[in-house]
Amino acid sequence: MINERNLPILATLLVFILLYGYGVYEYKGFRDTLVFSNLLTDNAFLIITAIGMTFVILSGGIDLSVGSMIAFVGVLMAYLISTAGIHPLFAIAIALLVGVAFGTLMGIIIAFFEIQAFIVTLAGMFLFRGLAYLINLDAVPISHPFITGLSDVYLPLPGRGGLTFIAMAMLVLLIIGILIARRTRFGMSVYALGGDSHSAALLGVPVKKTVIKIYALSGFYSAMSGVIFAIYTGSAYPLAAVGVELDAIAAVVIGGTLLTGGVGYVFGTFLGGMIQGIIQTLITFDGSLNSWWTKLAVGGLLLFFILLQKGIVMWVKKRSAA
Repeated sequence: MINERNLPILATLLVFILLYGYGVYEYKGFRDTLVFSNLLTDNAFLIITAIGMTFVILSGGIDLSVGSMIAFVGVLMAYLISTAGIHPLFAIAIALLVGVAFGTLMGIIIAFFEIQAFIVTLAGMFLFRGLAYLINLDAVPISHPFITGLSDVYLPLPGRGGLTFIAMAMLVLLIIGILIARRTRFGMSVYALGGDSHSAALLGVPVKKTVIKIYALSGFYSAMSGVIFAIYTGSAYPLAAVGVELDAIAAVVIGGTLLTGGVGYVFGTFLGGMIQGIIQTLITFDGSLNSWWTKLAVGGLLLFFILLQKGIVMWVKKRSAA
């Protein structure tokens, strides 16, 4: 018998296989490893953001600040490299520390002042975007041999494809996220918190400390996404990543994580992000549809998975009552 908790991610895996299989069947170019490697590279920053968002949603929270954090970290990193003359490694380290610090601050406010995460992270969304505009109003190119060197890193695959530095960084962060979720006490605490915070507290889970760590981790992943996005585009812009928080939430939900928390997989989030990329690639290969069809398709999938989650919850309750 299949555990009902695994049904959402199994549905996600089935959708992923069907969409990719359709692409392979319909378009000859889809069979090349170049398409898959491009999917990894082009959707890396979204998947990295969504990994951090997974921990937040697993705990029953939400983080609306991630898109603005990406823009702020990118602009900060560009300023440190291009204007302040700091080496990119130190600039990246500073940017990540700032991201973690802001995430921790939001976690402290949520945990100790018991303010809803929606309100706190909404304030963070406006704050980080405003800070990005304070640093620079225009697009800032990032021209440094170290950044160029990272962009040139390439691990060839059979066919014409290959793993870029961006794709490899995303896969490493994915593995780290999976290990944290499934192999650490913190990961188990996140699941317990999302299942029932009161029961988790009675079982000895440090609720406040766990909440702070969750938003610090989300801050790290969104800051890391900002670094990756800056390397990917070779520039930074205060208006970058507008709406990415919604795309990240969509990737998490399509990946099988319950919006109510307590159930989900980090690997499912990876599949959810890849599904969005596959839909966009299929539309590009078709050539007769505009990019807005991607939003329609993702919206339809999101509605399907929300209804699926609701159906599973109702079925479990009915079976428990019986």
